[in-house]
Amino acid sequence: MYKVVDLFAGAGGLSLGFMQTQKYDIKVAFENSPYMQDTYRLNHPGVEVQGDVCAADYDAIKKKYGEIDVVIGGPPCQGFSNANRQKNHAISQNNMLVKQYIRAILELKPKAFVMENVSMLKSDVHRFYMEESDIETVKKCGVPVKSTPLHLLDAEYVFDGALDIVKDQQKIQQYLWPEQHYFELNVIYKAAKNLDKMKSALAKHKKKLCAAAADYAKSSDNNHISRVSADAFQTVLDYYSGELDASALKSKIEPAIMIQRMLSKAQEIYENHIVVDAYSVEDGIAAVIRSFAVYDYLEKVLQAPENDYVLDKGVLCAADYGAPQKRMRFVVIGIKRSISPKVALPKGRFDADEYRTVRDAISDLEDVTPVFDLEDDKNGIRIERKENLNELASALRNAEVLRNHIVTKTTDIAMERFRALKQGQNFHALDESLKMNTYTDAARTQNTIYLRLNYDEPSGTVVNVRKSMWIHPTLDRAISVREAARLQTFPDSFVFCGSKDKQYQQVGNAVPPIMAKSIAKKLAKILKDNLPEGEQRGG
Repeated sequence: MYKVVDLFAGAGGLSLGFMQTQKYDIKVAFENSPYMQDTYRLNHPGVEVQGDVCAADYDAIKKKYGEIDVVIGGPPCQGFSNANRQKNHAISQNNMLVKQYIRAILELKPKAFVMENVSMLKSDVHRFYMEESDIETVKKCGVPVKSTPLHLLDAEYVFDGALDIVKDQQKIQQYLWPEQHYFELNVIYKAAKNLDKMKSALAKHKKKLCAAAADYAKSSDNNHISRVSADAFQTVLDYYSGELDASALKSKIEPAIMIQRMLSKAQEIYENHIVVDAYSVEDGIAAVIRSFAVYDYLEKVLQAPENDYVLDKGVLCAADYGAPQKRMRFVVIGIKRSISPKVALPKGRFDADEYRTVRDAISDLEDVTPVFDLEDDKNGIRIERKENLNELASALRNAEVLRNHIVTKTTDIAMERFRALKQGQNFHALDESLKMNTYTDAARTQNTIYLRLNYDEPSGTVVNVRKSMWIHPTLDRAISVREAARLQTFPDSFVFCGSKDKQYQQVGNAVPPIMAKSIAKKLAKILKDNLPEGEQRGG
């Protein structure tokens, strides 16, 4: 069997698909989240589970297990947008994890690897900012680079000396608020679109905001940032004393928030050793830096002669591989050129008119009443055998005791919404009276919120369906953790650990095992067809 290391393993959906082929032996899985580790260990006994992939010692793994044949995993990766000026942070630390995945391949030197990620990873949005440590690799491997302005401050908030401050790390640290102070005021600022939400936030955070305001009132500094900071917190005190209406708060605290965001981004540039070529003052203040697409970096580094992998990539739809959901994932597969001069992802065997549906996945559970409490789920629900199940349900219903068939108790207003929605409808189909007192900006609510699933179609991408309030196609209740897991093609024997929300989150984050199995089978065939007989460990 081919020896495998799984990085960013989550609950273990990718591992499960590989193990279901009976051609792979997972030796080590890396997962940082304790509750996901619990789930992984429970369902993959015998696999060594380690935590922080950044601390991985791959030489020690090779010494313990011998040569690793395949590396799999799904490093999280978030894109950045130069247009997004609303974020306090400029650099997604998750992008650094893609580099950790590449490090594993360079150090373990596996015969092959599989990497999966959100379908956006192939796009230009997902980029690395050039760090000093990247310069040599990027140049040697010919990674395409472009100049990228990192916006720091809008023109209306620019003040004398602002540019000097962002160039000086000591001054940045001098004027940056403590993280907690920024958090408290930013909560109010972000809630300003909805006055009721903002008033509620002001009431909830009053004690901490008043304590922070006292710090700024004492300041004897007479520079612009200190004055703006003191004004912002004084504005909040004026609201509490009844001197100011809530509607006036946003414009008065905005300058301080924007300047703090500028300082935070400037600090990140220093902390991450980002190479700044210049500063632009044409439209506010921006740092002119170099960036390169995450995928370009991965491709150029792994295809370089000293590493010599051949790659194939594609956006795969889970429904094409037998999952009852239209989940799109970006998958990269690579193999050593010395083993095969070409590699390809598997084609799906289901056409759109043959897609499996929500009914195929969960209708056999319709008569099983879910539980509400973790305590009641400990022993699970004993279920009877059922005859005449469809192919998918027959494969998934592989346990006599059903675990994780657990839901959240429904509030009265949520139940009203449930009852009002027909299959395929979502929050936007509700009467205006049922949209009150809910989301900050109801008009911009995503189409996946309060979605009643359609029995006769695949679902959309399974996310944390508790937060999205997905509704059962025919019953006026939320989708259970188990039903969400069925939509992901986890069999009933696969048990999720942790709180209800953690269980829902693990399911939503997972790779559908049925799609992982197709990829694993294709890779095993390529290895078998191209390796000498003695190295065909996968049978």
